[in-house]
Amino acid sequence: MQNQYEQVLLNEYVVPDLPIVSYLTPLTGLTKEVIDQRGVALAEAVAKLRKALPPSAILVGQNISKDVQWLGLREGQDFQGLMDLAGLYRVWNERYKSYSVFGQDHVARVLLGWDAEAGGHDAVKDAVKSMRLFNLYHQLQQSPGEWQQAQQALLATPPEPSFARLNPSFEGVCMGNRRTCTCNAPFLG
Repeated sequence: MQNQYEQVLLNEYVVPDLPIVSYLTPLTGLTKEVIDQRGVALAEAVAKLRKALPPSAILVGQNISKDVQWLGLREGQDFQGLMDLAGLYRVWNERYKSYSVFGQDHVARVLLGWDAEAGGHDAVKDAVKSMRLFNLYHQLQQSPGEWQQAQQALLATPPEPSFARLNPSFEGVCMGNRRTCTCNAPFLG
């Protein structure tokens, strides 16, 4: 968790209840050593988060409602509201007559020049990326011409293939790509 000034307020690693098949290090930045040294139980991490989170907080992130749901946080009690970057940066695509929704790495690469591969992945960098995109969104809203240019740049730049597309199965873990699924799990939603 970080504030609007990109200061880290809380950074916890959760030890899962089930055995770990793979740390998916290229995707998560996590290793056995990190979890062994710094990992805490989910309940402890959530308690620390609730204690650090002001009730007036606006949570910002890519598809942030999924994280909030998983953590069991309650809008109006644990925090004031949500700002979902996927919704803020969606763009009407005239070619397909529907909205195009972009991944956070694509938006950051196109609009901030962010190199997603530099230095490997970690959650703190993702939080910084989220806050910079949120602040940029508000800046772009002040200039309709710049906002339109940003939208066109997002549409014109082909997204990089996702980790799941490049690695349908990684270290024995199915990455949930419908076309290349190896575990036969049901797809919901």
